[in-house]
Amino acid sequence: MDRNRELDNNNEFQLEGRHAVREAFDAEKPVDRIFVQKGLNDGPISTIIREAKKVGTLIDFVPKERLDMMSDTGKHQGVIAKVSAFAYSTVDDMFDLAEKKGESPFIFILDGIEDPHNLGAIIRTANLAGAHGVIIQKRRAVGITATVVKASAGAIHYTPVAKVTNISNTMEELKERGLWFACADMDGEIIYDQNLTGSLGIVIGKEGKGVSRLVKEHCDFVSRIPMFGDIDSLNASVAAGVMAFEVVRQRLARKSSL
Repeated sequence: MDRNRELDNNNEFQLEGRHAVREAFDAEKPVDRIFVQKGLNDGPISTIIREAKKVGTLIDFVPKERLDMMSDTGKHQGVIAKVSAFAYSTVDDMFDLAEKKGESPFIFILDGIEDPHNLGAIIRTANLAGAHGVIIQKRRAVGITATVVKASAGAIHYTPVAKVTNISNTMEELKERGLWFACADMDGEIIYDQNLTGSLGIVIGKEGKGVSRLVKEHCDFVSRIPMFGDIDSLNASVAAGVMAFEVVRQRLARKSSL
């Protein structure tokens, strides 16, 4: 079995762990069925069972050994849920969300991220930084898997994620809608010297390779995060976090000066 299978290729996908399953109920996701470890009746498990009963979700009480066999992450914490396949959002959904909040659009564009832990962490960062969505590519990149959902710590339920065929073409379309783009790259200008306060897309490249040449050519800013250690690169999700919260800092500073 492919443990990193893309969820939109199936009729349902799997959520594992108490927090992930509870978040799905809180966000009113269509949870079809839950598998609960026999004998567990602590507070978090009891809450999940109660929420499942409220919406008519099927509940199966199974031995821990069965959950271990079903688990993709190895960290089921006594509960696994089967949820209707993840519904990807659209870029228009992101602009609608920005308009609803009265904010300039702020979007992440991921150029070939392959590690589901990185994707989940970036979605989590995007949510916490107030971004309006995350754009990923359809091919040669990870989609929304159980591991991504787990790594997002529930943010996947609140952050629009869209899949596009061609990142460069999408960026050009977004430029026509007023977005500027900044990509993380070691050859750029120091990020703290750049103006990142407007409608913005942050571009994060593939692990170990960075932003592809073609995508980089479509960026308005090439942003360098200053580093002083003995290695020359940051993890993709860490770089995304540094850039995201520099955008947050600049937006707050601009707002306070108005």
